[in-house]
Amino acid sequence: MAVIKHKEQRVGIFIDTQNLYHSAKNLYRARVNFGAVVKESVAGRHLIRAMAYVVTTESGEESAFFEALNKLGIEIRTKDLQVFYGGTKKADWDVGMAIDAVSLAPKLDAVILATGDGDFVPLVEYLKRKDGCQVEVISFGKSSSGKLREAADDFIDMSADPRKFLIGYRSGGSSWGFGRSSTPPSTKENGSGTEAQKEDGEDPAITMSGEPDR
Repeated sequence: MAVIKHKEQRVGIFIDTQNLYHSAKNLYRARVNFGAVVKESVAGRHLIRAMAYVVTTESGEESAFFEALNKLGIEIRTKDLQVFYGGTKKADWDVGMAIDAVSLAPKLDAVILATGDGDFVPLVEYLKRKDGCQVEVISFGKSSSGKLREAADDFIDMSADPRKFLIGYRSGGSSWGFGRSSTPPSTKENGSGTEAQKEDGEDPAITMSGEPDR
């Protein structure tokens, strides 16, 4: 897919934080460099809004992570983790992310969705048809919906150069690449089980902010 990208274009990026996190963890056992994701997505154009959708927990440990995202110029949209009878947990931002994209689309020339979730295909088609927006997707191709890739005007495959978009990555994905484990500052039911809280002693601002390892 070939699309025109010029500096006068007004762009908005909507980041499905958990989707990217789990893809990076499952594919590469590494962490997402959100700063690199935003920079690559915007591509020198006029950024209007960058929004990340995250889940808050009772412990409040994710506050440092939120602050780190803010320093990158990323706005935070939060939702409390829902715990149902029997222990089932849910944290779904799909509808909220879609509503924000639709609401802001009239002010944008390009909408960028940072996700590989195929549930966003109808949103991509709607934005292209209703508002005439150029809709671009950035995510890990190895875990992205084929229909989402086809629907988008442009697709940036983070799997093509994982070292560029990851922290703690080693070729082959056989190691974390650092001495401490890295789990997200939130939890989510992910099919194979609920992702755990970050372990004690780890700074979430380093874990997911795009800051280099120290």
